[in-house]
Amino acid sequence: MLILAFDTATDRATSALVWDGEVLGELTSRPVTVLEDLDALLRRGGVRDTQVEGIAVGIGPGSFTGLRMGLITARTLSFAWGAGLAGVSTLAALAAGAPGALPVIDARRREVFALVGGEPVVVGPADLPVEQGRTHVGDGAVRYREEIERRGGEVPPDESELHLPHARFHAELARDFGAPDLVEPMYLRIPDVDKPRT
Repeated sequence: MLILAFDTATDRATSALVWDGEVLGELTSRPVTVLEDLDALLRRGGVRDTQVEGIAVGIGPGSFTGLRMGLITARTLSFAWGAGLAGVSTLAALAAGAPGALPVIDARRREVFALVGGEPVVVGPADLPVEQGRTHVGDGAVRYREEIERRGGEVPPDESELHLPHARFHAELARDFGAPDLVEPMYLRIPDVDKPRT
């Protein structure tokens, strides 16, 4: 199956073209250039958009704007190309790239998104369950490195590829490609725009 996968939930977008488990191309950039990246992957892979059978998109948690941008792009391409769409947790993709590590995404407002007991949660860095010697990956782990390492956790160097939710893992984890309107973002908290003003 030919899958085009991408994630725009964090400050660094990832995209990949994967055919039957083989990565034909992969790019990392900014979320605002994801359409250019997808076009470049198709061109480099010698693939027409009509050949794409499935689209795998990161559903977060992450940046509200990034998630909406990615999901709208994925839904539009899925509808236009007639390709099935599947959503994949950004945290799950991070975990797949670093087996045994705790994925941690910067949630801003002095909070992080993480997988705790297999469930996605939003917590303050001080409430993150840090295990002695366990590796922590993601931009949240980089931002709160001092807190994590002070409590005995480990964080790879800032420039490590382990901190990226690589789209090749989205393609690997994607299941049940279906109608574009069935895939929803994972927010974990109310977007600022929906909060009542006090």
